[in-house]
Amino acid sequence: MAQILRLGGSASNVIVGKIGHGLMMMTWKANVSPEQDQQCFEAIKAGVDALPPGAKMFINSGEFYGPNLSTANLEMLSRFFEKYPEYADKTFLSVKGGLKHLSFEPDASPENLRRSIDNINAALRGTKRVDLFQSARVDHRVPIEDAIKTMKGLIDEGKFDHIGMSECRADTLRRGNSVHPITAVEIEASPWSYEDETKKVIATAQELNISVAAYSPLGRGFLAGRWQSIDDLPADDRRRNFARFKPENFEHNIMIVKAVKALADKKGITPAQLCIAWVAHLGPHMLPIPGSSHKDRTLENVAAANVDLSSEDMDSIGRILLQYPVKGGRYWDASEAELHLWG
Repeated sequence: MAQILRLGGSASNVIVGKIGHGLMMMTWKANVSPEQDQQCFEAIKAGVDALPPGAKMFINSGEFYGPNLSTANLEMLSRFFEKYPEYADKTFLSVKGGLKHLSFEPDASPENLRRSIDNINAALRGTKRVDLFQSARVDHRVPIEDAIKTMKGLIDEGKFDHIGMSECRADTLRRGNSVHPITAVEIEASPWSYEDETKKVIATAQELNISVAAYSPLGRGFLAGRWQSIDDLPADDRRRNFARFKPENFEHNIMIVKAVKALADKKGITPAQLCIAWVAHLGPHMLPIPGSSHKDRTLENVAAANVDLSSEDMDSIGRILLQYPVKGGRYWDASEAELHLWG
C-alpha cells in the first residue's frame, strides 16, 4: 500500500501521509490542563517524524473539541506550534466548525460561518494557518450550494485555504463540489461503520477526486481490542453513552473484536493496524484519521500504512461483518436526523 496520498480538490498539489491523526480525544474530556500538553505534543511529533520525506501529516481538530464545547483542542495546538514552530509547515490542519456557538446544532448562515472561522483563528493565535475548514454537519435550512459559496468568500478574504465537508450524503457532496472543489469529506468508516451511504460517499468522492478523511477507523477504540468489558472504560468516559458500548450491545460487539484479532494475529500485526489498513484499502483516496494521545499509539497507527491486505484478507473481514453484524447506533439511541448524520 502506498504510504502517501495526494489530497483532492483545490489541494491536489499537497502530499500527506496515508494515515492522518485525529486530535479530538486529547481534549474531549471533563478536565483539560496545560500540564497534559507534552504527552500530546510527543504524540503529534512522532506521527509527523515517521512520515516519508516531503509528506505532511493530516491533523484533524474542531472548534468545539473541549470541555463544554470549548476551543481547548485548538488552544492546545496553538501551544504546540508556539513551542515547535517548525512543525507548522509539516502538518495540514483540518478544523471542523460551523455549529451554533456552544451547541451541536448546525448553522451554515454566513454570519455563523464567519463567527466560527474567526473563533478558530483566534484560538490558534496565528501559530498555524487553517488549511481546511468544514462544517461539522450539514444545515438542512441552508442549501449546501449557498454554504459553500459563503466558505469560498471566506477563502477569498484569506481566512483559510481549502473547503471540506462532513457527515454528508453522496448527492450533497456532489452538489457542494459543483460550487467549489472539495478537498476532503469527513465521514465515519471502519469495519463496524460501513453503511450503504458510507459506500456511496466513498465512491462519489473517488469519482470527483475528493479525499475521504475516515474518522474513528477503530470504532472509537473498541476494535483495537484493548477492552474486554464495559468495566474497562473509565466511569466518566463519554463512550459509555454510545449505543454500541451499552452492556447489552458490548457483549455482542466484542465478538467482532475477537474475530478481527484472530486475523491480525495470523498476519503478525495488531488489530488496530488491521482495521486502519482495511479502511485505507477501500480506495486510493482513503485517509484514515485514527485518534491518539500517546506517542507509541501514534506510531502503531501510522505503521498501518506498511500493511498490505490481499483480496482474501479483505474478504475475510467481510465475512466477519456478515457473521457478527454490529449492534447499536453510531452514537446514542437517537435517529440519524436528530443527530444530523448524513446531512
